[in-house]
Amino acid sequence: MAGNSVILEQNHGVTSSVSPSQNRFALISLTTLFFMWGFITCLNDILIPHLKAIFDLTYTQSMLVQFCFFGAYFLVSLPAGQLVKKVGYQKGIVAGLVVAALGCLMFYPAASMHSYPMFLSALFVLASGITILQVSANPYVTLLGPKESASSRLTMTQAFNSLGTTVAPYLGALFILNEAASSMSAPSADSVKVPYLVLTAALLLLAAIFAWLKLPHISSAETAPDEALSGSAWQYRHLVLGAIGIFVYVGAEVSIGSFLINFFGEANIAGLEESEAAKYLTYYWGGAMVGRFIGAAVMQKISATKALSFNAFFAVVLVSVAIITSGSIAMWAMLLVGLCNSIMFPTIFSLALNGLGKHTSQGAGILCLAIVGGAIVPLIQGVLADIVGVQLSFVIPVLCYSYIVYYGMSGAVPSNASNREQMS
Repeated sequence: MAGNSVILEQNHGVTSSVSPSQNRFALISLTTLFFMWGFITCLNDILIPHLKAIFDLTYTQSMLVQFCFFGAYFLVSLPAGQLVKKVGYQKGIVAGLVVAALGCLMFYPAASMHSYPMFLSALFVLASGITILQVSANPYVTLLGPKESASSRLTMTQAFNSLGTTVAPYLGALFILNEAASSMSAPSADSVKVPYLVLTAALLLLAAIFAWLKLPHISSAETAPDEALSGSAWQYRHLVLGAIGIFVYVGAEVSIGSFLINFFGEANIAGLEESEAAKYLTYYWGGAMVGRFIGAAVMQKISATKALSFNAFFAVVLVSVAIITSGSIAMWAMLLVGLCNSIMFPTIFSLALNGLGKHTSQGAGILCLAIVGGAIVPLIQGVLADIVGVQLSFVIPVLCYSYIVYYGMSGAVPSNASNREQMS
């Protein structure tokens, strides 16, 4: 899922006296976390149409699910960073798992009380735990071994995150939407109780395991006092444009995933029941997983900017086709966008940090905050969907991907800010 490859620290000044086997064991343990938060995040795409039907919501109101979830990234990322700095990576992971478990547990009273605001509160708490988890686990993965192979380690763990996003829609359809559809009474929120109680138990079990595990203790040295930074990451044009790129990319990816079930339910598209439509989400998120492997190989031959522009351009074409056509053509055009999404986040992220030098950490923090696009863009599309309908509302992702085409072709070129900084 978008945002999961954010690295909030650099691999400089690392102090560690652990063996490769210990690092390998820690890395294997961490893959379970990447799978889990990918799974949980993608379940939102199942919750949105489900809660929309239960509470008779408008599209705008139903998009508050993503607003509360991704809003937590914006509000909690910096405090989470301070927490991890104080207690360390391992305790940060445990804290994130416990907070996320609390959020899952809150789904039970939310369903019992039949309260949409309570569901939104539960989602915010759950996302806060996921944010703490990411701020802890992502840099920890990069530090578990040689600096030269940090990217490959993170990419490997990201594959498990993508596996989580691929599996979640199918299981969510099976255990949440199917149960709701089979109920003889009016739509009820009770179908979320058991799945989220199971998630609560799984997260608490993981928290206990990570509290017990003897993981390598790794610390990253702070900037020396005499290395006071001059200037700011904000002076780099390609970083600022890259932050906008992250904002619109995460927004487009999340927005499409959020509307797909309702889109496939449209009579002129596929007319699918929610439980059936949800299973097709697997192709959307699975495409992103497959595309990562393809992209990793292709990008050894062509430049990152060309790959980014190519993928974004075809995303524009595919979403446009889905808007102006109907039936299976529109349906599969939209699903194929997942394949285009695959390389966008890590590519924009790396291009935006290119040449920042000592401002890299600040730049990474700025890009992390830009993930709030996942909260804002779906809400904007929800407002538009209430006015013009779901199909035409996809013009919002078209605009988002169009900006990314521009960023790949022109905006990602580093400015001469570094030269100005050296002269100051």
